[in-house]
Amino acid sequence: MTDTASGPLVTVADLQVGYVRRRRTVPAVRGVTLSVARGETVALVGESGSGKSTIANTLIGLLPDNARVTGGSVTVHPGDLGDPGGVGRPDRAVEVVGARERTLRGLRGRVISLVPQDPMVGLNPTRRIGPQVAEGIRLRGVSGDRVGAEVLEFLAQAGIDDPELRARQYPHELSGGLRQRVLIAIALAGRPQLIIADEPTSALDVTVQRRILDHLEGLVRETGISLLIITHDLAVASDRSDRVIVLQNGEVVEQGNPRHILVSPRQDYTRRLIAAAPGLAHGGRIVPRFVVPAERVSTPDPVIRLENITKRYPLPGRQAGSFLAVDDVSLDVARGRTHALVGESGSGKTTTLRLALGLEKATSGRVLLDGVDITDLGWRETRPLRRKIQLVHQNPFASLDPRFTIGRSITEPLVAFGIGDRRTRRARAVALLDQVALPASYLDRLPAELSGGQRQRVAIARALALEPELVLLDEPVSALDVSVQEQILALLRDLQERLGLSYLFISHDLSVVAQISHTVTVLNRGRAVESGSVAEVFGSPESDYTRELIEAIPGQRSAALSAGAGVPLDV
Repeated sequence: MTDTASGPLVTVADLQVGYVRRRRTVPAVRGVTLSVARGETVALVGESGSGKSTIANTLIGLLPDNARVTGGSVTVHPGDLGDPGGVGRPDRAVEVVGARERTLRGLRGRVISLVPQDPMVGLNPTRRIGPQVAEGIRLRGVSGDRVGAEVLEFLAQAGIDDPELRARQYPHELSGGLRQRVLIAIALAGRPQLIIADEPTSALDVTVQRRILDHLEGLVRETGISLLIITHDLAVASDRSDRVIVLQNGEVVEQGNPRHILVSPRQDYTRRLIAAAPGLAHGGRIVPRFVVPAERVSTPDPVIRLENITKRYPLPGRQAGSFLAVDDVSLDVARGRTHALVGESGSGKTTTLRLALGLEKATSGRVLLDGVDITDLGWRETRPLRRKIQLVHQNPFASLDPRFTIGRSITEPLVAFGIGDRRTRRARAVALLDQVALPASYLDRLPAELSGGQRQRVAIARALALEPELVLLDEPVSALDVSVQEQILALLRDLQERLGLSYLFISHDLSVVAQISHTVTVLNRGRAVESGSVAEVFGSPESDYTRELIEAIPGQRSAALSAGAGVPLDV
């Protein structure tokens, strides 16, 4: 698949990087050696803290101020770009470590582009989408009307619908999935030789993920561009790469062809990653954890019921009419069980959740919480009911106030409702931390001192502070690596069993839904196209749309490859 005869595009030799913390350099990358050939797709795989993003940021010269390259080299062989600064001369390799900013700027965009993980950090909130994509196009000397045409072209290539409208919008007007696709369009705009994709699809639903990865794979095949995928998902890495490099604690522990890595992993660490990847653990098949009999799918006494809910939003500006976000959706969440909402970005999942929580008023239909119609109640009437229903956000890095200690974050709901005093609240916070398997010593820490998985545990503890009956979970594990994701899902199942909690679980990942949910509703463009037990809907889908979602789950290509080798994937 890959022609490496012309030599590597990037060579990393014995790279060592650390971060200065409290006057001490803490190693993050320890003697990593790797290369990326022209036209090759390489995947760096590992848990959070394994050094993946540090390596990526070193390649493009974007390490933070407290980072120190303490050894090794990173060499880029860009070929002839016609760069007046001399960066792109074919006879000149560029040493990135210690390079001047002018040299690094000559590489960024035109030689190496980065698709960062967090779209809200990677996009300028004060500028429209079109001008942000246009920056990369102008790097290539394109000007005039051609810039606008190429902006629309790259937005369309990244899988963005109605590029003319999106080009005029600001980042906050787009969903998380659309913002991520804009970052991919920006990376493509400079027509680089290497794209570093840092968790490029972790926020995307499976069908869009497949389209984006198909597109990137096509670019590699058709133009000879190189691709370095940074991911925690071994299923994505194995499906889409020529070579997988597994990192642990800043060191390369295993590398090779994906087929060899999956069939005969040498390291226990790699085996754990495979077992934790839902798309690989069962050979690419969805295996529901719960089997709900047909007679128990509907319940006469749900904790929350949405009846024929519809939500319309007026179109922005001077446009006439409205946008139909949720169209006549009905669902129940049974007591002590988990109901999932799945669908692509823009399918109405989050809007439905906001309607259930009372953050949005339905245009028509009813929301009943414990049999009480809360649809048209005012803030004063709904406030006491809010103790029964709590929310866990998608992003653990944004859901906690960075200025609050963990103890203050957890006890904030208790303070808001005037429950207890300082002593009893602290005791409650200690008990809640114990419930989510965190030590009491974390009470006085700040969120910045915790990992993503630990922050999500804190967010769950805060949601449990008021002893709710129902917890709404909005993509609670999509920002976490697979091993931590597995831990959080196990924690949620354990809490449900011990406390009798009910969950309304939103996810674009059907493999995750199968691990935690009893029943599911599939949404497409605001309408419920299928509903029932997870085993029934995923095992025998009636809708073409549901079948498309199932077929897009990563890991199936690798599973088929390994099955062809006659080796099971259950390791």
